[in-house]
Amino acid sequence: MRRLWLIFAQAVTISVAALFVVSSLRPDWLATESNGSAPTIVQLREAAPAPAPAAASTATRASYADAAARVLPSVVFIATSKDVRTPRNPLLDDPIFRHFFGDRLDNRPERRSSGLGSGVIVSGDGYILTNNHVVESADDIEVSLNDGRTFHATEVGRDPESDLAVLRIGSDDPLPAITFAQPDSLSVGDVVLAIGNPFGVGQTVTMGIVSALGRSQLGINTFENFIQTDAAINPGNSGGALIDTNGHLVGINAAIFSRSGGSLGIGFAIPTSLAREVMEQIIRNGTVTRGWIGVEIQEMTPELAESFGLADDRGALIAGVVRDGPADDAGMRPGDVLLAIDGRTIDGPREMLDIISRLQPGSHNGFHVRRSGREFDLAVVIGTRPARATARIE
Repeated sequence: MRRLWLIFAQAVTISVAALFVVSSLRPDWLATESNGSAPTIVQLREAAPAPAPAAASTATRASYADAAARVLPSVVFIATSKDVRTPRNPLLDDPIFRHFFGDRLDNRPERRSSGLGSGVIVSGDGYILTNNHVVESADDIEVSLNDGRTFHATEVGRDPESDLAVLRIGSDDPLPAITFAQPDSLSVGDVVLAIGNPFGVGQTVTMGIVSALGRSQLGINTFENFIQTDAAINPGNSGGALIDTNGHLVGINAAIFSRSGGSLGIGFAIPTSLAREVMEQIIRNGTVTRGWIGVEIQEMTPELAESFGLADDRGALIAGVVRDGPADDAGMRPGDVLLAIDGRTIDGPREMLDIISRLQPGSHNGFHVRRSGREFDLAVVIGTRPARATARIE
């Protein structure tokens, strides 16, 4: 009996020693369950397992080649140039200098300043949509198509406040016009392609997603409603096309946020809803006419609402009124808060600016305002927005 006890004690001692050695040197051996998987520490939400891959013969690869091929002929390269006189030498204003040298040095040579950009053919008869800053002040505009043809373009009209311009080229054959996407068809997260001619290297397609919609108050344009995307947009892409995966135009590439001059993944495009409205006015009238009432507007903050003794911060604050302007004639006063226009609620200055700009000059419209805690309606005859008006004077 004693012999069996000694054998049992020795076996237990050896087992404990073996367990100690294993736990010190290879603890993972002890942490493995019978099915070979590590124990769960935190319960996580995991996506369903991906389906088994199909056979190599039937495997497909995501590609946007069809959308790009459909649009590439409609995106053009724009080269502009203008004459710039060299600065006058200040010595030419010195009477003593002119006494000895006369006017011989006053023949200031002219040099050519050039610019590059992109554009989009929007109709088969030669209308092209681009950015205002691409063609602004240009003396000569040359348009190059994807098939190698070049044309001299004429300016139909420009709208600096939305940074859009319309050009036209003449061709004996119908030109490849782009297809516009349906309004409000774009959502955050949608894949988009930016097409243009960055740095003049040639037509280029970049891919990204829609990062945000309705970006405003960036200080780029007076009227801002940008699509933000991380598709690479670089100098030269301005005026080019932003398209969806079906090859439909959703925006006109306009600007980038950059500290280095190159793309940092924050680009902005003008949505087709705004671009089409401006384009049609330019083609029809040669210019864009917008409504105007002559007020200075300000954001209504909780602090301002409290100082005015108001229960909430709805609407837009009228900070100033232009003398003899439409608002002044209607009886609007500084300190009034505009709550609605023709029944459409005003949430802030930007919405007020957009709504008033779309009103027809000469039309009579109802403005619902609040003054000293009392709400009432004013009938305002809409005026025409001056060319040099700012976003703060509407």
